[in-house]
Amino acid sequence: MTTLPDPVPLMGCPYKSNPYPLYERMRDAGPVHRVLFPSGVQAWLVTGYDAAHSALGDDRLGKNHDRGNDRWRARASIMPEPQHSQLQVHLLHQDPPKHTRMRRFVTDAFTPRRIESLRPRFQERADALVDALPETGPADLVGGFAALFPFQVLAEVIGLPDELASRFDRDWGKVVQPVGPTDPGRPAYEARLHGLQSYIADVVAHKRDHGDDDLLSRLVAARDQGELSQEELDSMIFQLLVAGQEPVTNQITTALIALFRHPDQLARLRDTPDLLPRAVEELLRHDSAFELTTWRFFDEDSDLHGTTIPAGDSVIVSLCAANRDPRRFPAPDTLDLDRSPNPHLAFGHGIHFCPGAALARAELQIALGTLLARLPGLHLAIDDEDLAWIPAVLGRGTHQLPVGYDRRR
Repeated sequence: MTTLPDPVPLMGCPYKSNPYPLYERMRDAGPVHRVLFPSGVQAWLVTGYDAAHSALGDDRLGKNHDRGNDRWRARASIMPEPQHSQLQVHLLHQDPPKHTRMRRFVTDAFTPRRIESLRPRFQERADALVDALPETGPADLVGGFAALFPFQVLAEVIGLPDELASRFDRDWGKVVQPVGPTDPGRPAYEARLHGLQSYIADVVAHKRDHGDDDLLSRLVAARDQGELSQEELDSMIFQLLVAGQEPVTNQITTALIALFRHPDQLARLRDTPDLLPRAVEELLRHDSAFELTTWRFFDEDSDLHGTTIPAGDSVIVSLCAANRDPRRFPAPDTLDLDRSPNPHLAFGHGIHFCPGAALARAELQIALGTLLARLPGLHLAIDDEDLAWIPAVLGRGTHQLPVGYDRRR
């Protein structure tokens, strides 16, 4: 039997660069473990595939922060007021029936049929970004591509005009990593919050004056017709702008790193572009940008796979650990671009399954296909161990991705 500390610390550079050995030990020891995050929050982590799949569909587990107990709230470093009440009532933090009512406003914009119709526009965006890269390497594929492409695509899908899109500061995305009141980074964090709030107000004002048949215009109209509150409107725009693009940026980096570590698979994918749809599913499974889900809570003391969880304690599901479970995926640590079936949980499961999954899949297929086709000889330009992984608690990705290539095709 594997012996683990109680709680298991989920922090530090070795963990962030490669959490999978720890997840394997945790799965071997059982499906549920108490863990410790850098903020001091203790939570309960679900690690195995079957347990994760079950927890994601467990209607006893709610997402609303009001369910959290004082012990969780004291260290959770959740967004301060008034911004928490104004920006955090989006879909990720809602339960039925409110979640059901709000989700219906966004689903039409992200249907697979609509996303397929927009693929030519997405391809134009990707090609334009590659055109702007240096003729030969080196280049940073985060700053030069991965941080730009998802936001440009998102703007196209939700109806964010170019003049507003060009004003969006990617640094605002860091507001999902709140810091405590005594943290020296608190002033910069609060400045990001205020900047993002002002930007959202400008988006709402623009769409109220220049409404069209797009998602943002429909959300503003729903607010004006009394179907959404102002806080719900602002929070949904907040979620679209932040959660709608940063995870795809990170997933592009994790996918490329996996391919750099398996050059034979990279060459095969470059030479066989028809393999892209299946390859993207495997890359999502192999190293998901959404490493952990956001908080869930029981309303009363409850049993979770043999462990009693106190009411209001936070429960988190490790999507990465579930996606490497050998009881569900043969040779789970192997990158197998032919893997089928591939029922990974990279987009979650249940009522909170990512509504933008079809968009993310299309973005990843276009991004990887374009980069591999147009940058022959693409390779990592630094040692693997020198990659700087982002310190985000819930996500995986790198700050930069220095690459070399023979030429720009």
